[in-house]
Amino acid sequence: QVQLVQSGGGLVQAGGSLRLSCAASGRTFSSYVMGWFRQVPGNEREFVAGIRWTGSTPVYADSVKGRFTISKDNAKNTVYVQMNSLKPEDTAVYYCAVGDTGPRIGRRSWEYGYWGQGTQVTVSS
Repeated sequence: QVQLVQSGGGLVQAGGSLRLSCAASGRTFSSYVMGWFRQVPGNEREFVAGIRWTGSTPVYADSVKGRFTISKDNAKNTVYVQMNSLKPEDTAVYYCAVGDTGPRIGRRSWEYGYWGQGTQVTVSS
């Protein structure tokens, strides 16, 4: 059984930084993609960033490019997203996810089969 356990998040002022972690267990993910998504009430879950376990160029949503960095520690089966220069519009519940999205890094939530529990990120102005 796959389990994704998230940590990090919280309240930060605009311009600040946070790091989210997602520890995966339960199987090997060598061909899978790890993604970060976020969701605000009333909106669909939005792709933030993704990276393949075996190593690839990460992909980012345009809204976070240059501010967020996704990384992974294969030995720890953990994926991170470092969020810098945070803006109030980054406020959301953030989710990590893992899925077999094929040869590309998927950007749609339905492409991912396993999800973390979500963590709130609130950026105050």
